[in-house]
Amino acid sequence: MTVKTIILTEPGQLALTRTAPSDDLSADEAIVRVRRIGICGTDLHAFKGEQPFFSYPRILGHELGVEVASAGKNALDFKPGDRCAVEPYLSCGHCIACRRGKTNCCVGLQCLGVHTDGGMREWIKVPLAKLHRSDRLSLDQLALVEPLCIGAHAVARAQIETGEFALVIGAGPIGLSVIQFAQLAGAQLIVMDVNEERLRFARQHFDIEFALAAGNEAVEQLRDVTTGDMPTAVFDATGNLRSMEVAFDFVAHGGRLVLVGLVQGSVSFRDQDAHRRELTLLRSRNATASDFRTVIHRLESGKIDIRPWITHRVSFDDVITQFHEWLSPKARFIKALVEV
Repeated sequence: MTVKTIILTEPGQLALTRTAPSDDLSADEAIVRVRRIGICGTDLHAFKGEQPFFSYPRILGHELGVEVASAGKNALDFKPGDRCAVEPYLSCGHCIACRRGKTNCCVGLQCLGVHTDGGMREWIKVPLAKLHRSDRLSLDQLALVEPLCIGAHAVARAQIETGEFALVIGAGPIGLSVIQFAQLAGAQLIVMDVNEERLRFARQHFDIEFALAAGNEAVEQLRDVTTGDMPTAVFDATGNLRSMEVAFDFVAHGGRLVLVGLVQGSVSFRDQDAHRRELTLLRSRNATASDFRTVIHRLESGKIDIRPWITHRVSFDDVITQFHEWLSPKARFIKALVEV
């Protein structure tokens, strides 16, 4: 038996094919049936040839809602049919980062669908430790656990205090996940984007009072909103070099800047300005198993509604014909779910 698979052979070129299944199963692995695949900015950037740490050909797919098909002998907590989210970050377990519990930035990290082949196929083999089961969540919800974890991890890094002003730059999927968890942490949210449609979406679905257009007046607008103080927590989720550099100007004295997005190239800032404000600069990469547990708990308790996120839905066989359409601003793309 072969497995129906979609491969990104080169920038702009997807191919529907069949690949050999992974039949050899160790005691600490499971073979899962892929049921939902989320499409995010990483996939779109890879399609355009703009994703760092990426090589071709590659099977995309790191946002996965799956069902366990078979599991190794150490699978004491799993049985066939169990629904799970997949933590797609494959870490070594013994480097300096892993030893300190920071598996999200393992020295030899391999992310499914980015550094190694992912889940855009009918079946995939994964380590048992990377499966997060929920008997209460739908497959749609499970597929969106991973992108929600990105925001949860970034907000945890910032250690938000109740009532403080937090600015999120970029209202795409990653920015929205940051907004979601910054709100749950009790921050007063300000959202900034160059795209008015995304600002409208944030106002409508996330009850954002302060939605600002990025541009030359941004600093003055932020001063007005914060009565002259500026935001004490700033998150840049754009993956845009210019935006990331300008974000340094938006941070209050004693505040912190969290760069969530990833860009090719070097980010620069004026040292004297950052020094004067004793600015804290944080980077946020991926998420940890703890973040997955937090997000699943939030979903199960009804604190997060994923329905507004899903703007597009497509069958597995139609991915190739529709994928390029999601690159257009006219598509109003936030998140696509592939049904396998």
